[in-house]
Amino acid sequence: MTDATILVIEGCAVATVDAAGTEYRDGHVIVCGNRIHAVGAGPAPSVQEQATRIDGRGCLLTPGLVNTHHHLYQWITRGLAADAGLFEWLTTLYPIWAGIDEDATRVAATGALTALARTGCTTTTDHHYVFPRDAGDLLAAEIHAAAAVGLRFHPTRGSMDLGRSAGGLPPDSVVESLDDILKASADAVARWHDPSFDSMLRIGLAPCSPFSVTADLLRESAVMARELGVRLHTHVAETHDEERYCRETHGCTPAEYMERLDWVGPDVWWAHAIHLDDTAIATMARTGTGAAHCPTSNARIGAGIARLADLVTAGVPVGLGVDGAASNESGSLIAEPRSALLFARQRTGPESLTTRTALELATMGGARILGRAAEIGSLERGKLADLALWNLQGSAYDGIDDPVTALVLGSAPPLSALVVNGRIVLRHGEIRTVDDAEVGSQVARAQARLVEKAG
Repeated sequence: MTDATILVIEGCAVATVDAAGTEYRDGHVIVCGNRIHAVGAGPAPSVQEQATRIDGRGCLLTPGLVNTHHHLYQWITRGLAADAGLFEWLTTLYPIWAGIDEDATRVAATGALTALARTGCTTTTDHHYVFPRDAGDLLAAEIHAAAAVGLRFHPTRGSMDLGRSAGGLPPDSVVESLDDILKASADAVARWHDPSFDSMLRIGLAPCSPFSVTADLLRESAVMARELGVRLHTHVAETHDEERYCRETHGCTPAEYMERLDWVGPDVWWAHAIHLDDTAIATMARTGTGAAHCPTSNARIGAGIARLADLVTAGVPVGLGVDGAASNESGSLIAEPRSALLFARQRTGPESLTTRTALELATMGGARILGRAAEIGSLERGKLADLALWNLQGSAYDGIDDPVTALVLGSAPPLSALVVNGRIVLRHGEIRTVDDAEVGSQVARAQARLVEKAG
């Protein structure tokens, strides 16, 4: 073993989420630097005396959770339009979001990221697509926030170029020209994207949705992403309103529209993917197109229940997402495997999804979608040390013999520790990297200013 910092977690149940589904009722993990050095049963073998040790008794150790869809800036508009469907919700909030600036985005992102960390997330995406004129460097603001909180970050440079005057949904004040978007997208990749194995930051391109962008933007973004070697993300098949819009405007379903524009493939993942027919699911499976399943958000705005069991059975890569905090006020990632399981069983019966599959979607499922299955998503020697240690002690879990069932179906447990890239970001439920109370105060002030600005 090298002289790198060593971390030992032992005495805990371990769910590795590896291909064999290996689990230990009493096991250990040894971390050396930012890599997993060993995983096994029983106490850890002897290591250097100066190793940091965590007593995991009463806990379950899992891979860190991976969030495949989010809108961090929305953290400062939680609670607004609480009883609206998607299109009404968007038309209500777009004028408010038009007032965001660099500082508001930094504050919102920091608040949302700390919420994710408290709920087991070690890697998160973000889909930022609102860029008001003269608002500052919004992408940089959220990237700096992720570095401060300490999460592995996959932001996407989103975009909208189809304003209301041209038949789109967003107001003209928050859309950009095609040329400006393409330049900003290329600049974002050149400035920030790190393709290395250990990367804490990778960029994707993400035109917003079929009703807020032009076909030209979708086509050109796909060409650029593939030339630059980055991934593609957008909203697809989220609501019946979207399907009606696509049929009336493009003469096809949203999934058919995306396929026409070359928005399918293993480098593409669609957010929501709720209203899909058999042909669309088969296309996703055949092409390796992924789905970010967001069950809590889907229910919050009444968008529908995705065909999750059918997607999984077909072999579609599926990960979980909390979605924007304005449509999921808790921002809790550990709530999503439970919601995914419950909604899947509600739709297609009790055998639709197992607790282990739900956990896999929240870990390896997300890693696959982000192209990082070799690096994160399971506890295996040589992988990056992204770990979540869940405290399952207390009356809420007494009598639940299976720790994975306790995690997925029981009350959302507190974290004993969260480790990202070998660094302890959270211990005993407390974030170590930022002042949680100060972040909360900044969020409240930022929301008040934003709402007041909108008038």
